[in-house]
Amino acid sequence: MLYYASFLTGLGAPPTSLDWPLLSHGLPYSAAVLGILMAHEMGHYLACRYYNIDCTLPFFLPFIPILSVAGTLGAVIKIREPFPSRKVLFDIGIAGPIAGFVALIPLLFFAVSRSTLIPAIEPGPGTREFGEPLLFRLAVWLIWGPVREGMQINLHPVGFAAWFGMLATAWNLLPFGQLDGGHLTYGTLGDRSRYVSIATAAFAVLMCIFVSLNWALMALIMVAMLYFMGSRHPMVLNEYEPLGSPRYLLAALAIVMFVLCFTPVPVHIH
Repeated sequence: MLYYASFLTGLGAPPTSLDWPLLSHGLPYSAAVLGILMAHEMGHYLACRYYNIDCTLPFFLPFIPILSVAGTLGAVIKIREPFPSRKVLFDIGIAGPIAGFVALIPLLFFAVSRSTLIPAIEPGPGTREFGEPLLFRLAVWLIWGPVREGMQINLHPVGFAAWFGMLATAWNLLPFGQLDGGHLTYGTLGDRSRYVSIATAAFAVLMCIFVSLNWALMALIMVAMLYFMGSRHPMVLNEYEPLGSPRYLLAALAIVMFVLCFTPVPVHIH
């Protein structure tokens, strides 16, 4: 509802009262953000079913809207048995990011096409400014062309859902531990992936100190996981099954998705 009210007022003041017509216009955002998360987790789930790996359906993680840019912390599935091989682990790990990425692209282009150009607004104290991933900039350029100086995009609410989907995709693809990126790194590099996990945790800490406090929670989680669980990825049953060339191409695709979706400062509060 807040994103729709902001869109109506050209990034103006939020609504002062709750009413059904305004609330109902918030449903496209909710459906879009949950749809992207569902696509991501169902990618993992269906890959697990394909390989007959026991797992749960997705669990969605709600959060207090005023403390979250999305109204949710995302979604997860629980895998309840060991992976038989690095190949299976790789396939299950990459299925989620690909599915979520495919789901968010049409939503992003739809939202940008329904957005408007407005005179640029000088941000006041407390204003949230969202980082712009390369994929978002590409969508704006393809639909609107170069945005002339003194103007800015008034983003349709579904665009914020696509933005959160890009953030979730990028952070899940960080090559650390048991994140999706950690699974892919272990699948391609084996036990050497522990050095990548340590380097990624150090990167998150440095980003938190020198770039943005947006990285504080991620850095804390990574450091805690290194301390309590160690840097090694849990081993699969068949450590030495070769991946094959097509999966190395998919690993390169994962890097491309990460670059397109990554932004160093997701949210800046003036």
